[in-house]
Amino acid sequence: MEEASEAGFGEGPILVLGGGLAGCEAAWQLASAGIDVRLVEMKPVRFSPAHVSPLLGELVCSNSLKSEGPGQASGLLQEEMRRLGSLVLEAAAAHRVPAGHALAVDREAFARYLTDVLESHPRVTLVRAEACEVPRRAPSIVATGPLSSDALAADLARLTGSDALYFYDAVAPIVEGDSLDLSSAFGASRYGKGGEGDYLNCPLSREEFDVFCAALLAGEKVPTRAFEEERVFQACQPIEVLAARGPKTLLFGPMKPVGLEDPRTGRRPYAVVQLRREDAAGERWNLVGFQTKLTYPEQERVFRLIPALREARFCRLGSLHRNTYVDGPRLLDRYLRLRRSPWTQLAGQITGVEGYLESAATGLWAGLNLARRLAGCTPDPLPPETAVGALVSHVTASPTRPFEPMNMNFGLLPPLGVNIRDKAKVKEEKAARALRALEGWKEAWS
Repeated sequence: MEEASEAGFGEGPILVLGGGLAGCEAAWQLASAGIDVRLVEMKPVRFSPAHVSPLLGELVCSNSLKSEGPGQASGLLQEEMRRLGSLVLEAAAAHRVPAGHALAVDREAFARYLTDVLESHPRVTLVRAEACEVPRRAPSIVATGPLSSDALAADLARLTGSDALYFYDAVAPIVEGDSLDLSSAFGASRYGKGGEGDYLNCPLSREEFDVFCAALLAGEKVPTRAFEEERVFQACQPIEVLAARGPKTLLFGPMKPVGLEDPRTGRRPYAVVQLRREDAAGERWNLVGFQTKLTYPEQERVFRLIPALREARFCRLGSLHRNTYVDGPRLLDRYLRLRRSPWTQLAGQITGVEGYLESAATGLWAGLNLARRLAGCTPDPLPPETAVGALVSHVTASPTRPFEPMNMNFGLLPPLGVNIRDKAKVKEEKAARALRALEGWKEAWS
């Protein structure tokens, strides 16, 4: 590791700005191709409002990389990334924790793995400093994430000729396992998928649910700053925002009891709060879907109305923070390059993808195609039938106005061209087509 000088980050190695999942993946792909990389990460010199660890690849929100299996869009994305040599999925496989059919990880061990691999790589130099400018005169990848520093975001706005867009992302609380009342909870995965202890389920009766909802709606919230317009990504709506739409929103959302049976009663509870383990030992548990803008004291008061959490100790409380991303269809080409600065690529959530996997996937693609270009070749774009190709197409060519962040989903993939009524079969066929297209692209590239 070396510190950055005041004169800049040096000449020669490819600059990758940002040590999150996208930056780690991009640096890995370049280094694996024999290209020297200077990976610039501002932690611990400076932390964003949501980060606390100096490690690379810190997972801020959930510790889940979503569902596995070819019948899931996230599962397809995972498989494509494995076939493309993903470091992030290598780290996840080494440090996964039980979570039913989801790929969840011990977030600290996962981040330590990424940090150790990249710090020890002979082609990677890790620079701990804040990058305040977007490189303009040399090949680079900007993967500073949705919480890019104010200075870098301002420079990006100057470079693109437009103000960076923003939305709000929410973080769910984490509780200590030994502070939970296990007599008021039961272990089970929804519909029996996964192991019995992968999730802890905290049931509520109708009366307990009504009391909880009333307190949630009345709880004091952190006010939005006067100059900010609150635009929250749909999948990260705070729990109190959902509750304000009516209690059924919670019962069909994060507190839905379907697929679960309380073994103590033999019946489905009226409502359930699911806790997903943060580590293999079950010392920390995440409140699934409980992103919130409640003040810290109110979070402790309101969430302790859940019977199993009456004496809960919180390792982390929830928060809501501003995330920055660009208007990709106007600013980016199909290689994630800025149209006004062709050697500058963006990757990660700043491009307008949403989610850990999606961020890592764009970093992987940015690193792969830049390595190819540096070798004197112009890589073919990934086929739109693939999950990675579909994500890149969304952030560079989406016709939707205004442009909004997007998770990977089967709707992003082109239609099959045949009429299949069985939705599961449609997903299966799209996944099979995607993997065939990816293998064809790899073969042509080699």
